[in-house]
Amino acid sequence: MHRDPSCIFCRIVAGEIPSRKAYEDEELFVFHDIAPWAPVHVLMIPKEHIAGFYDVTDAHTAMLGRMMALAPRLMREHGVTNGFRTLVNTGQDGRQEVPHFHVHVMGGPRPWVKG
Repeated sequence: MHRDPSCIFCRIVAGEIPSRKAYEDEELFVFHDIAPWAPVHVLMIPKEHIAGFYDVTDAHTAMLGRMMALAPRLMREHGVTNGFRTLVNTGQDGRQEVPHFHVHVMGGPRPWVKG
């Protein structure tokens, strides 16, 4: 599995940087955002280093499907029952801050800080 030692998310997956884990399996790691926009705000990332959405290929199709299927399950487990939002920022103009593909999943009672 490809890992970038300079990537903060790769370092979180490796346990080098602490995080508040929400879920983990052989392919995915999910943790709570350190600057949440909503009462529940998690980041879903592949353990493999994929720089951004532009770098996703057909080989990642099953992983992307698993991420989308996991989102509602995690929101329910965190008490979010009235809807949630998913967001993928891609590239500089898309405001991607960390160059590791990730999906924001946010929910909970409004008002939210952003979004």
